[in-house]
Amino acid sequence: MPVTKTAKRALRGSFRKQSVNKIALTKLEIAIKKAKSTKSKKDIEKAVSLTDKTAKIKVIHKNKSARIKSQLSKLIK
Repeated sequence: MPVTKTAKRALRGSFRKQSVNKIALTKLEIAIKKAKSTKSKKDIEKAVSLTDKTAKIKVIHKNKSARIKSQLSKLIK
């Protein structure tokens, strides 16, 4: 456990960030699964948008985002 006042404050902040990141990642995973199963253009666009957002807030790496978008774009025919 943290001892100093600043370490305690940092721990609270990291818990908040962790919960926000977990929500964003869960939404992304659900959107990707839905896009791959339905293969509709609307679902694919939503998943691509979410990958960009999660990469922007650095939940996932930008290269992973590019890989996901590439896989999703192959579904559009």
